[in-house]
Amino acid sequence: MSASDPSTPDSSSSDRIEQLQAAIAAVQRGETGEEIIDESLEERLAPLKSKATRLISHRDRSAAELRTRLAESKGADGETAEPDLVDLVVERCIANGMVDDERFANEWVRQRQHNQRKSVSVLRRELVTKGVASHIIEEALSQVDEADQEAILDDLLTKKAGTVSTVPADRRDYERHLRRIVGVAARRGFPEGRSLTRARRALDLRIEELGGDAS
Repeated sequence: MSASDPSTPDSSSSDRIEQLQAAIAAVQRGETGEEIIDESLEERLAPLKSKATRLISHRDRSAAELRTRLAESKGADGETAEPDLVDLVVERCIANGMVDDERFANEWVRQRQHNQRKSVSVLRRELVTKGVASHIIEEALSQVDEADQEAILDDLLTKKAGTVSTVPADRRDYERHLRRIVGVAARRGFPEGRSLTRARRALDLRIEELGGDAS
């Protein structure tokens, strides 16, 4: 048979056939650079993607928090969301930058220390409940300035002491007011040992304002 016989493939056609066969094999193995869209899967994911978008639009979320909220979702049949679908949506949110635990932790610390006057211990506890990894938590807390924490504590104690309207009648009455002042700081996560001296000073200054004797 001659080389010009059309039934005999030349080298270029053989190469093309081999390339096509290799491409088909790659698709079958899922090794192509292009994502093959599974329309059935996307349809099942749609409600979870919509809920994730709503949640993140309302405020930033940690990955664990988003996963928990999505896992609570129920479909039209009343069944809770499939864990694999939840994980896939969370993974996509992380991949496209909608969810970022480092960003979340940094912003959580910044806002709640500034706006809600929280102590480091409370901030740490809150981030733990949000499922943030410990190394990310500690990195976020490193932005907290110790002087800011001292100022927050003094402000809390001074404001609470300012609610004392009469000079304590005796030592027992004085200690009662002091416990209440320290309690305000304790509820914000400041340890009693750190607060007691400052609380006493704040109360004594308030008593002086009221015309009493702090001694």
